[in-house]
Amino acid sequence: MKLTDNLRGKARLLATGAAAILAVQSTSALANTVITGARMLDVMTGKMVEHPAIFVDDNGRIASIADARTVKWGADVTHIDLGDKTLLPGLIDMHVHLDGPADIGGYRGLEFTDSFWGMTAVGSAKAMLDAGFTTVRNVGSDNRNDIGLKQAIENGYAVGPRIVPASYALGATGGHCDSTFLPPSLEKPEKEEGIGDSPDELRYQVRRQRKYGAEVIKVCATGGVFSRNTEPGQQQLSEDHLRVIAEEAHQWGVRVAAHAHGADGIKAAIKAGIDTIEHASLVDDEGIKLAAARARPVWFSMDIYNTEYTQAEGAKNGVLEDNLRKDREVAQIQRDNFRKAHKAGVKMVFGSDAGVMPHGEIGKQFRVMVEYGMSPLEAIQAATRNAGQALGREKDVGAIEVGRFADIIAVDGDPLANVRELESVDAVVKGGKRIR
Repeated sequence: MKLTDNLRGKARLLATGAAAILAVQSTSALANTVITGARMLDVMTGKMVEHPAIFVDDNGRIASIADARTVKWGADVTHIDLGDKTLLPGLIDMHVHLDGPADIGGYRGLEFTDSFWGMTAVGSAKAMLDAGFTTVRNVGSDNRNDIGLKQAIENGYAVGPRIVPASYALGATGGHCDSTFLPPSLEKPEKEEGIGDSPDELRYQVRRQRKYGAEVIKVCATGGVFSRNTEPGQQQLSEDHLRVIAEEAHQWGVRVAAHAHGADGIKAAIKAGIDTIEHASLVDDEGIKLAAARARPVWFSMDIYNTEYTQAEGAKNGVLEDNLRKDREVAQIQRDNFRKAHKAGVKMVFGSDAGVMPHGEIGKQFRVMVEYGMSPLEAIQAATRNAGQALGREKDVGAIEVGRFADIIAVDGDPLANVRELESVDAVVKGGKRIR
């Protein structure tokens, strides 16, 4: 009886294996591209998969994944052979400013015409893609530069990552998201785009930004480092105002990111239902507990590398001393709070604030994330699995899985042993097409 059961069991396994092979062969027949490498990091499990063969369909999505040693494909299938490299999902940066060159600070920006910034965004986008970031969330831009660039990339007029645009950031009059560098005689008589001082005004701004293409709403809950006449710890919108923004955005199916350095502003944003907290520099123990316990997930996006660049190069770039002073004051506190928040179980995503630092250098943040408490896998997951979840786009980006876009990068070594491998990405594939 036992022998019969064993034979039946083996027969079932053989049948299952044969069915799996037939399924892969059937799917690969529908694919037009196959991507291979020595190994692949499955960010959902943390395990390495040896000899992957990733089949891509006509829509740039992953059709199947097989063992390259056992599966065959036809001569009409384009083979992207990445050799003896480690494959990872395309990286995701949740906090960038593509239309802000890092080497232009302070009043130096007045040297350039209005359309200059949108032109620079094209090069910044390509630099981020070359660095391995195949998806970025652009949290605030003037003139809707991020929306225009997204359209240009999607229609083949520019090369860059997938962009989740915010358009104009929302904020209070005189706050971090308002224009604060000019005297009244040079300001517009009406409020700047995105600025609101009542629930109705802020609700209108949510609707207006979404109407013209915003896919995330950015709001400034506190003062900031690189604005004038604001301090990072200042709360600039009340909890009720933030709740109106969150509720209105969620009604339209759009998520909200809150620029929030100060402890009170962070707690107000968490209580109001904001989805991601940007910077979170001065968060206190109560804020960390609120974030870790909230039923609707809230994610911290903490840019803990860029101060190395701003302190070294800021003065030369024209950044005002008052801004550099604020940068110095919050830098170490933010890094220590990153460690505390991670240890407490707060959900974390990768956000660099690229534009404050050069867009092509953002891979350097992984090292600092590991220095301040994350394992290499956790740091990578922050820029892949976690970011996909925080965007609400788990079916599209964040992992190498059937159904998601074939956004894949390759590095020489093992990033789980040395996360600095991600500072120099060797190959980038977006939607099944290799980027040259």
